[in-house]
Amino acid sequence: QVQFMESGGGSVQAGGSLTLSCSVSGYNAGPKCMGWFRQVPEKEREWVANIYTLTGNPRYGDSVKGRFTISQDNDKKMVYLRMDSLKPEDTAMYYCAADLRLIGGNCPRTPDYAAWGQGTQVTVSP
Repeated sequence: QVQFMESGGGSVQAGGSLTLSCSVSGYNAGPKCMGWFRQVPEKEREWVANIYTLTGNPRYGDSVKGRFTISQDNDKKMVYLRMDSLKPEDTAMYYCAADLRLIGGNCPRTPDYAAWGQGTQVTVSP
């Protein structure tokens, strides 16, 4: 059974920083891909970033590129999302997700990952 533990959400003023953490267990050999998504009420879940766990290759959505950094610690089976220069529009519930697929050699960017964490709220005030 795949299990997640997410932490690090909270409230911050615009321009500030937060780091989200996610640990995942239950995979024999580990997921190929770990991703972060976010969602606000009544909107679709938005892809934020993902990382190919074998190579550490990261990819980012356009709205966070240059401000957010995804990283991993394979020994600890942890994935992190460092968020800098936060904006009010970054306010959302952030979800960690895991999947075994690659699409065209890259981790998926769509919110159809196989396993999901419970989410952690990030609130950015003006």
